[in-house]
Amino acid sequence: MQVHRARTLLAVTVAIFVTLPRAGFGAPDDKKRAEREALRASLMQVLQREPLNASRVAVHMMSLDDGSVVFSHNADELLNPASNVKLVTSAAALSTLGPEYRYETEFLVESESDGLKAKTLYVRGKGDPSITTERLYGIVGELFHTGLREVQDIIVDDSWFDAERTPPGFDQEDSDRAYMAPTGALSLNWNAVGVYLRPGDTLGAKGVVEVEPQSDFFVVENTLTTGNARARRFSVASDAAGTQQKIIVRGQVPLGGAYMSVYKKIDNPPMYFGQTLKQMLNARGVKVKGKVKAGLTPSKAKLVYVSQSETFDLILKRLNKLSSNFVAETLLKTMGAEARGAPGSFAKGIDVVEDFLAREVGIPRGTYVMKNGSGLNDANRFSAAQFDRILRYMYERFPLAPEYLSSLGIAGKDGTLKYRFDGTEAVGRLRAKTGTLENVSALSGYVQAAGGEKFIFSMMVNDYPGRSGPVVRGLDALGAGLASVGSTMGPGRAVAELGGEQSSSPQAEVVSRVKTYLALGSQRDSRNIGFLRTAWRSERDPAVRAVVAESLYQSNPQDYLGVRTLLDSYSAGTDVYGRLRAVARELSVDVPGLGSMVELAASGNAEALSRVIELSSAASGDATSETEMAEGLGAVARTAPEELVLALKGASAKDREVATTLLARGLVLAGEAEHPFWKALKKSLGSTDTKLAEFARSLDGALSRKVAEEKAPKPAVVPAQVVAPASAVQVGPTGAERTAETRPGG
Repeated sequence: MQVHRARTLLAVTVAIFVTLPRAGFGAPDDKKRAEREALRASLMQVLQREPLNASRVAVHMMSLDDGSVVFSHNADELLNPASNVKLVTSAAALSTLGPEYRYETEFLVESESDGLKAKTLYVRGKGDPSITTERLYGIVGELFHTGLREVQDIIVDDSWFDAERTPPGFDQEDSDRAYMAPTGALSLNWNAVGVYLRPGDTLGAKGVVEVEPQSDFFVVENTLTTGNARARRFSVASDAAGTQQKIIVRGQVPLGGAYMSVYKKIDNPPMYFGQTLKQMLNARGVKVKGKVKAGLTPSKAKLVYVSQSETFDLILKRLNKLSSNFVAETLLKTMGAEARGAPGSFAKGIDVVEDFLAREVGIPRGTYVMKNGSGLNDANRFSAAQFDRILRYMYERFPLAPEYLSSLGIAGKDGTLKYRFDGTEAVGRLRAKTGTLENVSALSGYVQAAGGEKFIFSMMVNDYPGRSGPVVRGLDALGAGLASVGSTMGPGRAVAELGGEQSSSPQAEVVSRVKTYLALGSQRDSRNIGFLRTAWRSERDPAVRAVVAESLYQSNPQDYLGVRTLLDSYSAGTDVYGRLRAVARELSVDVPGLGSMVELAASGNAEALSRVIELSSAASGDATSETEMAEGLGAVARTAPEELVLALKGASAKDREVATTLLARGLVLAGEAEHPFWKALKKSLGSTDTKLAEFARSLDGALSRKVAEEKAPKPAVVPAQVVAPASAVQVGPTGAERTAETRPGG
């Protein structure tokens, strides 16, 4: 009976299946095809918008579920991937070193030491990029507990790596910023130093400058003073000084203001490590009588302590989530030392990476260009298809996949993606590595779409016109579209919402909203950042959006993402600066955003310097705005003089002419005969760069003439009938020589 019933049920089922319409059988495939078509159409809409349609763009997207290519656009073109190169470096390092790899730093004494006193304490580094001040303090405690109480000299042994501290690409940028930190087999705090500034007790008092960590390694040159509430315009420079590091601080900070911090690179990693170690040993009760010196560890030295880093998978998170150039370049040398023998070098590390790509991933040597491990500047070329091939390989290599994926930033959650993709399906679903350079933006990684399908993607934009903000929004729209596959909203709506056009609001509404955001920014409270980020993402009026960006920056001036948002949002056009001047008049305040832009320029930020020069040109013809810009340029010239010379050199002729006129006025208003700008200009005159020297000579003459004109008594208004005809005006042949005599300090 049971068999008969089963046969009957089977027959009925077959009959129903046979009589079903054929379209019903193909429904799942039809749905998938429709989703793919909708995705492709939506992504093409983004690529056809400005500024992507005027840029070199490469996109490659694949399904990890079935291996199909779901979208491709110039996917084989070799482009500059910026920090997406870190995906290559980290994949090779994870494969070569393994997730459980630990760095070691060895502490040794002479073989005859009794353990209490040592003639020499040897410190042999092996490239650990994760030692911080806090961890070094713990190491000092361990050395104390071994019984060590007295040391004559400290020898820092940096020989595990070769002497070349920066790889190709770093030489294209002359900067002391922390992201340019050099490598070292002995390193501390990512080879950067924190410089902390705070005002004095009274107006005009000397400002306070402190470095962290403190040691004899640093020589501080402090001309910081205490100014009024608007006086947050300062610069911090870090220069090599033999076996020491000079920290130069100029400018003003506001009376009663909170402390501020700036991070700068150091140039001599082993001496930085050694001098900080000496300071801490003395503080802990281990007396160091002698000096810190560079040297080699003798083979007979006795090991007293080994400090091990955390496992490599944790170090990898700092590399990719925070995009650390220092960690990336250290990894290259580590791979070189471990796989090719000490000393580790950039060349050995690149060879290991290229071998990994050829043997394991299937990307032949010579089909890409890789000169460094971080992606800095114009040194590398990869295709979007090659990145997807690497991403797929790492995803399918199970023992390494969890560590690799977890090292990437999560959209809307952490890392360099913390404030991107707000309000889209990508939040929490998309993991990727960002890449940002001048005229370069990239994003590559993984996403599990709303419908459950998993994808890999790589997107790169090169040579785009204008600011990076619209480019980043375009990449976010592409990523959000992919994340929306299978959702009720769909890619089309996701793309439309992220790519919405900006539009101007009525002036009364703008004034009201600007007033609200200015109040939030004045609180300088980092707890407001989440709300302000959401407001910035949803705001469509470009002027209000710029004020939200300034409030974000003011809430945490040390946050790179806040700086980036302000630079992307604030422009010299009538839609932003022009309308904010009108708002300022109505509210009786300074032009919103301008002070922050000048502040950034005064710190030496190259993009902010260019923007200030553009703003100077936009202020032309408005007496109040011209005076404001003249004061701003005078402040920038005091704290970032060399950077200002370079910015003027790169400006358009029209913008340079106006900015030079206002700069001359600013120098006269400053009233300083020995203004730092003249010294910087003189230095540029003697530059080995002939083009820079030629420009400096031209600027010197033009600026000297304009300063003389600013200083000259303004002629009274003369009745028209007594004005001399143009033909009677005499111009002396040695005018340039005469005007040069009036130049302050010249």
